[in-house]
Amino acid sequence: MKIGIIDADLLDKGTRHPNLALMKISGYYKKENEVTLLSSYDDIPNYDKVFISKVFDFTKTPNLSVYDNVEIGGTGFFGVEAKDLPREIEHHMPDYHLYDEYIENEIARGVKASKFNDYKDGSIGFITRGCFRKCPFCVNRKYDKPVKHSEIDEFLDKDRKYIYFWDDNFLAYPKWKEELEKVKAANKPFEFRQGLDIRLMTDEKAEMLNSMRYRGDWMFAFDNIKDRNLIERKLKIWKKYCKKQTRLYVLVAYDSQDVDDIVNAFERIKILMKYGCVPYIMRYKEYENSEMRGMYITLARWCNQVSFYKKNSFRQYCIDVNGVGSSAHRYMTEFESKYPDIAEKYFDLRFEELNEY
Repeated sequence: MKIGIIDADLLDKGTRHPNLALMKISGYYKKENEVTLLSSYDDIPNYDKVFISKVFDFTKTPNLSVYDNVEIGGTGFFGVEAKDLPREIEHHMPDYHLYDEYIENEIARGVKASKFNDYKDGSIGFITRGCFRKCPFCVNRKYDKPVKHSEIDEFLDKDRKYIYFWDDNFLAYPKWKEELEKVKAANKPFEFRQGLDIRLMTDEKAEMLNSMRYRGDWMFAFDNIKDRNLIERKLKIWKKYCKKQTRLYVLVAYDSQDVDDIVNAFERIKILMKYGCVPYIMRYKEYENSEMRGMYITLARWCNQVSFYKKNSFRQYCIDVNGVGSSAHRYMTEFESKYPDIAEKYFDLRFEELNEY
């Protein structure tokens, strides 16, 4: 058969990450069929079977119901109801060359090769699947607890530099230590790309993790200010062992999109400054319709650019970095005029002054 593959996220706004499900589908069918990554929906009629997937629900796709040779899947189409791949495909070695022609074409037209590092450098897979927390904003809610999913050899390409684990909540898996020993034996730098759950940290976990060949920043999450006491206790444990940069996702605009949510964001940022950690502002889509939209944008631009966050207070970022009259300066000034007490409490906080580590 002639089989087409469409990464809908790629065709819409682009994406930093390859689609793992599509790579597994390609790897499975390439054994006996011609498989091609398609660059247009117009090519669908030219193929016997076309698999289309998207991760994000905001990714735009045309009307696909007019085709009888199309099969769709992924959280972008079905959310928490997205079906698993058939077992023989789910546990097949991904086709790490699915995107090669696309990458070559992009580089040829002037896109920097470094943009495609995730496509070219990493073996990608899951040691475990599932999480017990059932966070309402997360699409990974179909499991009641983490379960073993696969051995590393199932997706490890020894010619690739790194291993990227996409586990949902690895540290909640009872046999985490046994699995980390296998990761260590693979002898390659690795990352947990979905982050780890800082609330489950112990001295044993922190010591072992920081003895390994971890690549990049350690990533955790601080989604709710109600967890502040627990987060602080766990960060104290973590910082005893960790010498690398630690970042925590800070979810905003989910429970509300008002001034209280801005205060909660600043309070979490203040706590992370104290522990020498970097926030990464994750804006829930509802921020776009909020009167605080400008503040959400400016907070994200300040925190998510680490050099600015570490060297400048929020006020300095808005005035000194962006300049008087800039949109950041305007958003800051408008907020301060309405909420001077909040501005006085948070706008001049500086990482260099609060960092105790």
